[in-house]
Amino acid sequence: MLEDQMEQNVLQPLNKSEFRNVVGHFASGVTIVTAEYGGVRYGATISAVTSLCDTPPMVLVCLNQNLGTHAAIRHTRHFTINILGEDQTAVAHTFATPGADKFADVAVHHGEHGPRLAEALAYLTCRVVDDIEGGTHRIFVAQVLEARAGTGNPLSYYRGSFGHFVPHRNATWRTTQADNAVSYK
Repeated sequence: MLEDQMEQNVLQPLNKSEFRNVVGHFASGVTIVTAEYGGVRYGATISAVTSLCDTPPMVLVCLNQNLGTHAAIRHTRHFTINILGEDQTAVAHTFATPGADKFADVAVHHGEHGPRLAEALAYLTCRVVDDIEGGTHRIFVAQVLEARAGTGNPLSYYRGSFGHFVPHRNATWRTTQADNAVSYK
């Protein structure tokens, strides 16, 4: 009997498509992480970015190890996180496309730590303090050296699609009790 219960509690391997479907339900912002190495600019659309702490200001960025942007960051130990605004879907697609001339139609400021997208909603310039391999990706732990933000709303990513963020104060809510009813089957 105990063996039967133990067998029922054994976790089955999670298949890749099921995992991607489930984590796709977590909405995130959209960034383009940029770096420069050997006079070449690199950039990739990344949603796996998060703040770590504010003392000192630190972030985490997860990049696929097959990307040129990953290699540039490993060499230079610096990068910029460009947070995209809601009108920058085309830029996000360009930087997510392998082989694309990513910087062709994008205004760029050249800083001490690599390129920064001029039209980004906000940016953080970072210095890597640690990195950890995680499967096909590498997690870069970085100290934020400089950060600036403009005005506007961020571009969002949810279930494989780009979208727009609607602040709670601007949302349209159902106002009747019947509209908010929940039924259980």
